Amino acid sequence: MKTYGFVLIVCAALFPAGCDSGGGGEGIFPALPSQSGYTLQFPAVPPAWSLLGSPSWRLEWLSPAGEKETATIRDGKRPEISLPETWTSPVIAWPHWPDKGIGPGVFKPAGALFPFDVSGGNMALSWRGGVDAVLYWELAAADTDAARAAVPRLPQNFNWPRFRDLFTEEGGINADVLGDPWLADWASIAAKIVQSGFDKRRLTPEARKELPVPAGPGPWIGVSPFSEPLLFEGQPVFRVRETPDTWVSAEGLLRCTQKTWIFLPWD
Repeated sequence: MKTYGFVLIVCAALFPAGCDSGGGGEGIFPALPSQSGYTLQFPAVPPAWSLLGSPSWRLEWLSPAGEKETATIRDGKRPEISLPETWTSPVIAWPHWPDKGIGPGVFKPAGALFPFDVSGGNMALSWRGGVDAVLYWELAAADTDAARAAVPRLPQNFNWPRFRDLFTEEGGINADVLGDPWLADWASIAAKIVQSGFDKRRLTPEARKELPVPAGPGPWIGVSPFSEPLLFEGQPVFRVRETPDTWVSAEGLLRCTQKTWIFLPWD
């Protein structure tokens, strides 16, 4: 397994406190009693996804040694995992339906951040927390040697409480992203944070184009837990990105890019 070797840096001058400048600094990480393990609590599946049945979950987290761990959870089990006790770390849970041919990474994940989502011996995963967990990993991926040589901006030092406060009516971010954070391109946002710090004005929807598809009227279910089902009168028109998007209906699964699409009926 790859060892990430995260080191907690609490120097506000390197990763200044305040979400507009990147987040981080002392006083963000709350004190917790030592705990050998945390039982995960999964969120309720969005009602629109019920047509797929109960999902399995692909878990990803960091061990106390800083190694990335993975596990597949089925049948509604609540696993217990151990986490690093001295820095912020993510837990991510990708819902997937093997019997439908939908693997981990297609539908957007639930997630949590240690220690902010811990209560006693439990850690509550949420759909909003999935955004944080994905951004954490994107920040880690964008933290190259060249970027670190300029200004270290490590995900464990990011001001996560202030970032979360943006996703309220008073946060002042783009209304579409407030309603569905998965409209944003978090890989691109993470790269810009590492390069030049955080700016909430970058939290905007990724560019999309309309694509007519000769398919049934739906309802079509999107991969974001925040999105509403689409029901069309006449020929469906989907708003798609350059990278693949996915929708499902009672009839099958639709994958689209801005140039092409494929419909895969359920067996």
